[in-house]
Amino acid sequence: MTRTLTFLCISTFFKGNDFMKACKEAGNKVYLLTAKKLENKPWAREAVDEFFYVEENENGAYNMNDIINGLAYVMRSRPIDRVVALDDFDVEKAAHIREYFRIPGMGQTTGRYFRDKLAMRTKAAESGILVPGFSSLFNDDDINRFIEKYPGPWMIKPRSEASATGIKKMHSAEELWQTIHDLGDKRHAYLVEQYKPGDVYHVDSISYNGIVIFSWNSKYLAPPFDVAHGGGIFRSVTVPFDSAEDHALETLAVDLLKAFGLKHSASHTEVIRCHDDGKYYFLETSSRVGGANLSEMVEASSGINLWKEWARMETAEAKGESYKLPPVRKDYAGIIISLTRQEWPDVSVFNDPEIVWRMNEPHHVGLVVRSKSREKVIELMDRYAEIIQKDYHASAPVPVRPTN
Repeated sequence: MTRTLTFLCISTFFKGNDFMKACKEAGNKVYLLTAKKLENKPWAREAVDEFFYVEENENGAYNMNDIINGLAYVMRSRPIDRVVALDDFDVEKAAHIREYFRIPGMGQTTGRYFRDKLAMRTKAAESGILVPGFSSLFNDDDINRFIEKYPGPWMIKPRSEASATGIKKMHSAEELWQTIHDLGDKRHAYLVEQYKPGDVYHVDSISYNGIVIFSWNSKYLAPPFDVAHGGGIFRSVTVPFDSAEDHALETLAVDLLKAFGLKHSASHTEVIRCHDDGKYYFLETSSRVGGANLSEMVEASSGINLWKEWARMETAEAKGESYKLPPVRKDYAGIIISLTRQEWPDVSVFNDPEIVWRMNEPHHVGLVVRSKSREKVIELMDRYAEIIQKDYHASAPVPVRPTN
């Protein structure tokens, strides 16, 4: 192909600048479709050839018919070769656009495995991967059988949200049924899952030609649900290299992404190791780079920038060329992020040489550290958490997104 390839990137949130820069550096045209309210965000404008802004409705959703009509007009003179979802909330939009315009890439059926928590649990269980007990909320008898089979507590989860948004925890059958009744006509958009206490991990990976070519395992020092709902401090650290947990996590993620049919994408998968039986259970996955700046921690540890390598890999695939991952290093890294009481906190107290990244957002403190020693990383994470809790930390309610 002699003409320049065009990538349409979609992002509901301000993220993905590294992807678009690398995509542009690889010789592509880059379009960005995003919300009108994000127009003034510091996008990598030098890397974007054209912006398309969309007005959200009162539920924070886009009108897909308007998007299809707008893109159809654009494509009369400017073909689009690939569509890339930069955020969880954009996976369905991207799949819809690909299928409508017959653009190569993940379609709506596969896309559901990476967005719909009910679809991903059902597929994982069918593929022999351990999942906590779960049930749809379609049928009352099925729910009662679930309650009998799996003792509480339980979690009610939206099928199509990201992170810990919209999740509720119940301890009695009466409380569970009341929550279900309160959902009214929206209950079909939720599922119920047995709550299993344990350590929560994340596996950040890149798949190329259906094979996981990069996989990095990390452990949350507090489960994301507890952080989001308990007002805690977000922390994660690299898992010990070549340990039993390292191998178990990689095996689960590779088996899962193969079963789900992921061909070419970054991915972020969450796994829990339950305290009661020591086994690893699949929680959820996504076909994008992990949020909460986890990519900065992965890059500090491995030397691999997930956004950039995803862009380079997508470009190579679109051009029919081969892609090779750069050399990977093995350092330990940790990330800590917290809301702060101060709009722009004075963080000069954090001055250790291990710090390799600092967050620059109002009402936040965020740091990534790197060391050859995992013990050193843990020590810094613990010390920073104490300082932040005492002098900076603030908490806010979990945002609630309306169900469409």
